[in-house]
Amino acid sequence: MGKAHSRALRDLRHLAVPLRPELVSISGRNRESLEQARELWGWAEATTDWREQVADERVGLFVNAGPNALHFEPTAAAARARKHVLCEKPLGLTAAASYELWQEAQRAGVVHLCGFNYRFVPAVRLARELIEAGDLGEVVHFRARYLQSWGWDADPALWRFDRAEAGTGALGDLGTHVIDLARYLVGEIASVSASVRAVVPGREVDDHFVATIEFDDGVLGTLEASRLARGRINSNVFEVNGSRGSVAFDLERLNELEVSEAGSFRRVLVTEPEHPFMRFWWPPGHIIGWGETFVHEYAHLLEAIAGEHDVAPHGATFEDGYRCSEVVAAILRSADNGRREEVEYRS
Repeated sequence: MGKAHSRALRDLRHLAVPLRPELVSISGRNRESLEQARELWGWAEATTDWREQVADERVGLFVNAGPNALHFEPTAAAARARKHVLCEKPLGLTAAASYELWQEAQRAGVVHLCGFNYRFVPAVRLARELIEAGDLGEVVHFRARYLQSWGWDADPALWRFDRAEAGTGALGDLGTHVIDLARYLVGEIASVSASVRAVVPGREVDDHFVATIEFDDGVLGTLEASRLARGRINSNVFEVNGSRGSVAFDLERLNELEVSEAGSFRRVLVTEPEHPFMRFWWPPGHIIGWGETFVHEYAHLLEAIAGEHDVAPHGATFEDGYRCSEVVAAILRSADNGRREEVEYRS
């Protein structure tokens, strides 16, 4: 994440955005690797204490890409110091913590964005535009899965397997992305019925979850995430079916959107000048990559800070991060008690 965010901020200095970011300070826990990152990505300074960044008057945007357990305290402190904030997902280890972080940012009056970068894939944004325009008709189904395989042979000492550091496993790591895409593309999730499993012996957090969901308007959907799907390296896939058409997306074919208008699917190569975000890049047919989703995310955030538009609805605010956490909480309750659970949102 440090690499992804640093690269995006560096690239933005050469694009047509309203504010030109200056790379003031990078923080981390290992002094040697931190200094290497500082030199590689062009940060002016490096510190092992994020509190120095919060106190630094030069810092106008505080970016938290640390482990899950470090999302709350530094981000809340930065917001109270009147710095705009970007925090990676999941926003907090619990829904209560996510809610409080949203409230801290609201009270401070700062611009806030939760790092759901897949909203900034051009094909995903195009899917949203087609749905909003009514091209699919009435939405009737949604399904999404995020599958990886690295969890079988991973170092058991990784923080992602430590409940105190990560909170959850595949659910918080991958599942939050498909939950957010469901909310972004279709609407608010009202109830869930789920199973959550730790498969590898001795593991503190989940390896896999499956859930059926119902949206506020009655649309049904399915969500799944696993870090144990052999052969799936980074398979983030969704499909939305409507009364007149469908759209389907696979992250491993990031520049393509499959579109059906009542017949078979056709491939749309999302690289045309009128397509979302392509104003930043190349002639038609010249594709972009995963790293550019962070560039788009930052461009959107800087435009919001400059007053050109709000973060919502296309960017995920801290409210979106909080609402995703409530869906996670409902999934865990359902898996624990074996019943369908209503998602309970605070106002």
